[in-house]
Amino acid sequence: MNAPRTPGAVPRKSHLTLSTKQFTKITGTIASVRKSRQPVGNDIDEDEEVHVNGTRRTSHISVDLAKEPSFIAEQSFIRAPLNSRVASRIVPAKGGKARADPLDGVPLDIQEAMILEDLLFVLMGIEGIHITYNVDEFPEDDDGLLKGVQFVISPQLDPSLRDLVERIIPLATYYTSISAFVEIRSHLDYGLVNHALCAAIRDMLKDYQTLLSQLEHSFNSSSSFTLQKLWFYIHPTLHTMSLIYSLVCELSQADSTPEEDSSSSSDEDDALNEQLGLASGLKAVKLSEMEIGGGGIVKGGEVVAILWDRMQNMSGDPTAYKLYGKLFQAAGKPFASLLERWIRTGLLNDPYEELMVKESKFINRGTLEMDYTDEYWERRYTLRDGSSLSAPSKRHQAGVPPPRTPGGRLPGGACIPPFIESWKHKILLAGKYLNVIRECGIEIKGDSQRREDWDMSNEKFYKEIEDAYTYANRTLLKLLMDDQHLIPRLRSLKHFFFLSQASFLTHFMDLASSELRKPAKGVSLVKLQSLLDLSLNSGESFSYKEDVKVTMANSGLYEWLLKVVSVSGALGGDAEELAGGIGAASVGAMSTVDHADETGKEKDKNKKDLQGIDALTLDYTVRFPLSLVISRKTILRYQLIFRFLLHLKHVEQMLTSMWVDHKAPNWRVDTSEYAEFTQWRLRVFVLRARMLAFVQQILAFATVEVLEPNWRKLEAKLNKVTTVDQLLRDHVDFLDTCLKECMLTSSKLLRVYSRMLVTCSTFALYSGHFSKSVNQGVVAISQGDGDPSAVPMQKRWEFLGRFETNFTHFSKVHHDCVQFYASSENVALLSLVVRLENVRTTAQPQTV
Repeated sequence: MNAPRTPGAVPRKSHLTLSTKQFTKITGTIASVRKSRQPVGNDIDEDEEVHVNGTRRTSHISVDLAKEPSFIAEQSFIRAPLNSRVASRIVPAKGGKARADPLDGVPLDIQEAMILEDLLFVLMGIEGIHITYNVDEFPEDDDGLLKGVQFVISPQLDPSLRDLVERIIPLATYYTSISAFVEIRSHLDYGLVNHALCAAIRDMLKDYQTLLSQLEHSFNSSSSFTLQKLWFYIHPTLHTMSLIYSLVCELSQADSTPEEDSSSSSDEDDALNEQLGLASGLKAVKLSEMEIGGGGIVKGGEVVAILWDRMQNMSGDPTAYKLYGKLFQAAGKPFASLLERWIRTGLLNDPYEELMVKESKFINRGTLEMDYTDEYWERRYTLRDGSSLSAPSKRHQAGVPPPRTPGGRLPGGACIPPFIESWKHKILLAGKYLNVIRECGIEIKGDSQRREDWDMSNEKFYKEIEDAYTYANRTLLKLLMDDQHLIPRLRSLKHFFFLSQASFLTHFMDLASSELRKPAKGVSLVKLQSLLDLSLNSGESFSYKEDVKVTMANSGLYEWLLKVVSVSGALGGDAEELAGGIGAASVGAMSTVDHADETGKEKDKNKKDLQGIDALTLDYTVRFPLSLVISRKTILRYQLIFRFLLHLKHVEQMLTSMWVDHKAPNWRVDTSEYAEFTQWRLRVFVLRARMLAFVQQILAFATVEVLEPNWRKLEAKLNKVTTVDQLLRDHVDFLDTCLKECMLTSSKLLRVYSRMLVTCSTFALYSGHFSKSVNQGVVAISQGDGDPSAVPMQKRWEFLGRFETNFTHFSKVHHDCVQFYASSENVALLSLVVRLENVRTTAQPQTV
């Protein structure tokens, strides 16, 4: 049969001339390679003809053609195409027995040569003839491969050689474990940090393979190459590979931490997912929170933290310190790149959740319009470990993974490397500030300063973080203070909501008096808004008056405050609790009428009884980014204070109008002959004066001794503020202090105070009744010819007595409560105690 020819090819020789030694070497090499590659069993013979010295010889070589490993079917290539180019599969020997020729009687130097040839295969993870896989401990899955393949030595090997071989063989176990780790960790799910770590280890394995090729060359070319020389050359590498192997084992063991009762609950989880409508394809994609909750993959910040800890703990070993330092530099590059991109540009591109910062994408700037809990600022970007500046030791249980069982380290990206633990809040804030700037359409200078060569083990790394934080903070602070005119905006809020310039409000209440007497549901907001605009334009000029809007609350101020305090325990105090309490209750206050345990009939009654003046409040519109500072959360606090002052102002107006009625002639007519009637009129005068004095003292205390001094303190802080977060905290603290010192955060003070004002307003509402009684009395006196019985006084005294009793009782209780809180919790109330002392001790005529 003629051999195929190509144009220009040199004709083949019909016979190959090989010596017997060359023939034996070639066939032996082919046989050993095919033995190592062929699977167990199902061998078929193939006759191979070779001409040696002109003689036709046949070599029977056992090869499994049907089961020959396929490059296409190699699973490792499919899982990680960049990891390997050649199929490699570890298969134990047939029957679990060593395919070895007996070594009995073989000379020691021949044994050494045979075992050296075996070792060169074994050190690459390939089973030899006299050194084979330990079938009893052979790995059956990826987890087993990560622990490394164990090898056993032929028992017939000379003991002097066995000792050296046993020292060298662990290197093969290290190599198989590290190779399996690199192959498995190159999968996409393990993230960029693991990919970089695998690339660095793969480079080290190339050096190891280069060393083996050099050793093989020495073995084939030098007759003086011995097992002792092999040990001499391998010994340094053994230490290096053992260090990598210990790292691989730590990372693998953390991955394999079992989730409790995971097997028993898998069917229930599948059923639940089906009920929730999750597609079957989603079963392969684990939700990050659930995956981390069971231990999860060691990736991202956790890998960097492990490498850093090893580098620090083994700094006394120069080899280990240099090795782990090199791996730390390589694995830390993607982590540093993510970190640098975040603090320089505010962009968070973390598809594998490796960074300490996480984003809640469902929260955007559109939520600021109806956000009563500051979710945009507080929860859009957070740390994965749940810590915050307001509560550094607290962890939000929702979304924060539990720590790993062995060492208490948080898994994955939630693990913050120790060398940046103290910088985590600045890292978070730098990106948050830049996000706000970016959303305002301002170009960020950090885009042009980004570098790819960040060295996290260098001191300059911390300076880079500090510089990025300083730039982001200074830029956003300048944007808020100078470009957005924050302080003038806050001043306008103070003028409108704290009644610092109350002339417009008095004018507005006079114009809208008929509309505000209607039930809250029947009030026309359009009419009220036009009247407010008219009152604002008729007097002095107001800044940002176009942003003030009239709105109506759906529940009474004191009833709503009592519900909030009863639910959250306090309206002031801890910022987180306040956010939760106000946030939950504000929705009820702004969008529902009452949400406690009341019946529907009682709710309808409360809606009907609520007048326009009691539900009237103001709203304030601001745009982004000012809405971060003047958010719905802070505007709600302004509204509470405004409604508190408005109610006082309204009651004061009612009592003042009553005083005007008391100046009528019938109230001033001389009735000295009718002493009882005269005393009754005097008691009405005194009670009205006491109520008016009480309301005026509360109003003066709130405006002069609470709101104005606290505002001055806030202005001083704003002029010295250095960080945006401090600005936000100072603003909220100012409002919380005002609420507390205005007695709006204590349920006991609220109850007593609200009853006092209800008594005063009810008394003022009966002004017409008292005037009618006086008119009837004066007519009866003019017709009675001095007869005292002409003017019956019993019902008059009973009616007046109820008001006096209620006011005197609640006045005393209120005074005692204020005095108690002033001496225990709220020192600012001491001045109010002095003010109320005069009101409470006002001389009262003796009751008849």
